[in-house]
Amino acid sequence: MSDYSVIQKDFYRESGKWLSTFEIWKKCINPNLHFIYILRKAKKYRHTPVLGTIWKFILRHYQIKYGYQIYPETEIGEGFYLGHWGSLVINPNAKIGKNCNIAQGVTIGQQNRGKNKGFPVIGDEVWIGTNAVIVGGITIENNVLIAPNSYVNFDVPSHSIVMGNPAKIYPSEEATLGYINNKV
Repeated sequence: MSDYSVIQKDFYRESGKWLSTFEIWKKCINPNLHFIYILRKAKKYRHTPVLGTIWKFILRHYQIKYGYQIYPETEIGEGFYLGHWGSLVINPNAKIGKNCNIAQGVTIGQQNRGKNKGFPVIGDEVWIGTNAVIVGGITIENNVLIAPNSYVNFDVPSHSIVMGNPAKIYPSEEATLGYINNKV
């Protein structure tokens, strides 16, 4: 698996198949996959003067077109999966682990004051449901399911389901079982 590119690993999450470069381009008709492809290219070339500028310009166009506010500076692990097309905001200082799924309407943002001032760090195999809000200098560990419409501004231990507003934590060893497929 280590011989595959990050883009191939992201696309594997969608289909469960390892794709050639040509097959990846064909799949770019899907707005979610198309955006991930452009995001990964902008990230790859962000320190290269000419190519970095070109990819950043292309990324900006598709941020506006698709409604995704994700930046090349954001640390995102391989196997990233956007479940649906729609508005999405991720702070450039947030960190997201491997095999994470994010649905539409999600906000992952900073908190500017208080005990949780800062940016979220999200572990591996985290599923974030529609319209969830995750804010502050918090850590969401591995194998966590954040239910739709949840507001999370506190640390979440591994193997948990988080739901509600205000959110509550429910321990579950199989929190993301059946939600995160085709892991890399």
